[in-house]
Amino acid sequence: MTDFLETPQGRRIAYHKTEGQGPTVVFLGGFASDMEGTKAVHLEAWARAQGRAFLRFDYSGHGESSGRFTDGCIGDWATDAAEVIGATTSGPLVLVGSSMGGWISLLTTKRMGDRIAGLVGIAAAPDFTEDGYWASFDEAQRLAIEMVGHVEVPSDYGDPFVITRRLIEDGRSQLVLRDPLPLPFPVRFLQGTEDEAVSRATALRLLDHVTGDDVRLTLVKGADHRFSTPECLALIESALAEVLP
Repeated sequence: MTDFLETPQGRRIAYHKTEGQGPTVVFLGGFASDMEGTKAVHLEAWARAQGRAFLRFDYSGHGESSGRFTDGCIGDWATDAAEVIGATTSGPLVLVGSSMGGWISLLTTKRMGDRIAGLVGIAAAPDFTEDGYWASFDEAQRLAIEMVGHVEVPSDYGDPFVITRRLIEDGRSQLVLRDPLPLPFPVRFLQGTEDEAVSRATALRLLDHVTGDDVRLTLVKGADHRFSTPECLALIESALAEVLP
């Protein structure tokens, strides 16, 4: 059964919390995805079998949470994450961030650094609004962002994504690859070689940028952006087991 949190920002965030042993594993989903995705549900079952506390949730404008997707931005979704984590968990956390959730997880470490015990990034996409979308837009698309307030871009997941001026502008205040990014806990990044949404260059840039004594990147030949085959799910389990204290 889905629970809901009313945040101080007036947003209603849907979540599922599994009680158990800490650290609590928190799954942070991707852009326009929800907490019913393969990885989130699989890891919840894994955590339950381990007797471990687990949290999955929908950002505002996603899944069962309130709001419209096109009204949201990275800062809103990072705040949603901080609010639901703060309200439903205590003690150490291990963050699992998929795609945009990888960016959100890095922002969460800045807010809650003293609580983070480990991090797993799956096709992590830090700074994608600037280095992905804005960098790839042609003059007409940039003009549409400035004058119309949005532009549509193709998606491999069905309807086009609507990229708004607010998403781009807010993203610039959330960038994590321009300043030092210390991760003083075990970190595992997983990246598929056939990922067409996040490049190997992005994964390597992130690896090179962060600082920490226990940071590893695993490249998985043939895996795509979804990273949800049985083999990939097993790799995520292994990565989690490595970072959990």
